[in-house]
Parts: sequence; structure tokens; C-alpha cells
Amino acid sequence: MTRWLDADEQHTWRNFLAATQLINEALDRQLQRDASMPHTYYMILVALSEAPGRSMRMSELAARAQSSQSRLSHAVSRLEERGWVRRERCPDDGRGSFAVLTDAGFAALAAAAPGHVEEVRRSLFDVLTPEQVRRLDEICVAVRNTLEG
Repeated sequence: MTRWLDADEQHTWRNFLAATQLINEALDRQLQRDASMPHTYYMILVALSEAPGRSMRMSELAARAQSSQSRLSHAVSRLEERGWVRRERCPDDGRGSFAVLTDAGFAALAAAAPGHVEEVRRSLFDVLTPEQVRRLDEICVAVRNTLEG
């Protein structure tokens, strides 16, 4: 039996979809305008910058970026063309490879970060009270825990 959304749930669901799409579009526009990179590339650079040795196995990076391996491979190829990332073969697995953030990539990320953080603040945190931020975090953790298992 289908458990249809009631009117309040439907209203909340549609507002959630619209808000997340608008935030993602605002972040993408800002990064394209100010750093000439899509939000996806920024997220890849962040993940690599936070990894030990600024290096991560491609399969792990795909999972972290919530991307398919083929889509991630294409993005990493574009980042390689810019000199921001390089690939290295996995020494103990001939089929695997690592993405490594270069110094130029780290510099591009450092240059893009202030504008990105300001857009995150403007698009989300500046419009919420501290209590709303706390509740939003609780909601996001509950959803992530359910979906990530």
C-alpha cells in the first residue's frame, strides 16, 4: 500500500527540493564566475585537500564526491588538463589509481574558498537562526545515517 504524502509533507518536500536546487545553483554560479570551476570540481579538490598526502584512491573519491566512477574519471581528466590533479597508479593493485592534488590545484582551491564560503553563508546560514542551524544539522544527520546505512 502506498503511503502518500499528506499536504504538509508534500509542501515540505517541495520546499526542500527547491531550496537544495537553488543553493546548488547559486554555489555553482559563484564558483564558475569567480574561480572558473563548477561546484563538482571544487568538491573534488576539497576532498583531496583533506586526504592524507592530498591523495585518494579514485573509487573512494567517487564515493566521497557522490559520483559514478566514470563521471569522476571525466572530471579528474579535466582537472589534470588544468594541472590541478594528477593520477598515480596504485602500487599494490595494477587496476587501481589515485588522484593527487597538485600544488597548483591546492592554490586554485585556496583562491576559490573565500568566495565559496561567503556564498554558502549568504545562501544558507545568514537566513537561519542558530537554533535553526542546529535543527538543520540534526535533520541532515538523521537522513544521512538512514541513507548511508
